[in-house]
Amino acid sequence: MKTVRVATAVAYDVRIGPGLLAGAHEAVRGRSACAVVSDKKVTRLYKSSVGTLADSPWFELEPGEDSKSFATLERVLDFQSRSRLDRRSTLIAFGGGVVGDVGGMAAALYMRGIQYVQVPTTLLAQVDSSVGGKTAVNLAAGKNLAGVFHQPSLVIADTSTLATLSDDEFRSGLGEVIKTALLTGADALALLERDASRIWSRDPSALETVVEMCVRTKAAIVSRDPHEKGPRKLLNLGHTFAHAIEHEAGYGKVPHGVAVGVGLCLALATSQRTQRLADPELPARVDALLAAFGMPRSLAALTGVKLDPARLVSAMSLDKKNAAGKLRLVLPVSAGDAIFDVEVDEPSLLATLRAPHSA
Repeated sequence: MKTVRVATAVAYDVRIGPGLLAGAHEAVRGRSACAVVSDKKVTRLYKSSVGTLADSPWFELEPGEDSKSFATLERVLDFQSRSRLDRRSTLIAFGGGVVGDVGGMAAALYMRGIQYVQVPTTLLAQVDSSVGGKTAVNLAAGKNLAGVFHQPSLVIADTSTLATLSDDEFRSGLGEVIKTALLTGADALALLERDASRIWSRDPSALETVVEMCVRTKAAIVSRDPHEKGPRKLLNLGHTFAHAIEHEAGYGKVPHGVAVGVGLCLALATSQRTQRLADPELPARVDALLAAFGMPRSLAALTGVKLDPARLVSAMSLDKKNAAGKLRLVLPVSAGDAIFDVEVDEPSLLATLRAPHSA
């Protein structure tokens, strides 16, 4: 097992490795009560693996992005009340990113905030969404526009759960892995290139290394900037494009990490177009990694959706990082170097989105 410390105001550990579910009940030792939020698929696969936690009150979401709604959030809040949780109780968010986001937000709001533990079961959640305390639901206007920061007390990332993911779910996590490697530096990017086949075949050792690398990078950034006032914005590399893609396609049509992969290509193209990219080989390296994992590298390659560039730019205008009506992006410069709060005008974005590599 690997352990990474996240040094926010209330520090917590991220435990990474196979076989950790069996000890998850230890996370609530000494608490007044606990309850579990999961989804139907995770419950079916893993409820029997969590020991005495299986005897706790258990709430099941419907799998998928449609559950990131105020209606679902209200049901989880009512569940906490019915379960007689108090301020010394713990909520367990046991599942993927949707479960973590909704469960974390419900814990933040219930009685003005109770403790919660993240038990992520997807690659996307283990490398990204379970760490850092971001919780949210979607609005009709855009993704994650209603939310709060509420750090977990512990994250338990059992990497053996990754073996049961579908290829599409696994690819969704790989989009965030590539993003994190770009932010981490040349060695991390080279690691992915060297071990791409082992990662895709879900070699346990390779996956544990990848999850640890991503968590260490995110923990370092979050510890410096827990509320995203400065350098934490770097973690949104590719996401302004990705969230617009998800919104315009219809939530759930394009998996988040797949949209992030395309968003990375578009961010690199924008950086190149605006003469900020210092490493001209970087776009080809990211393109090759996406290809190795069978992921789309352009808007046109997204299966079953046709997206209008002008509508994408309009959706991007609602991004949380914008200010005073100005579009602000995170743009890569080289491996391990990116810049945030970069103002990019709409004509430049439209030119990028309409370029042959995007079509």
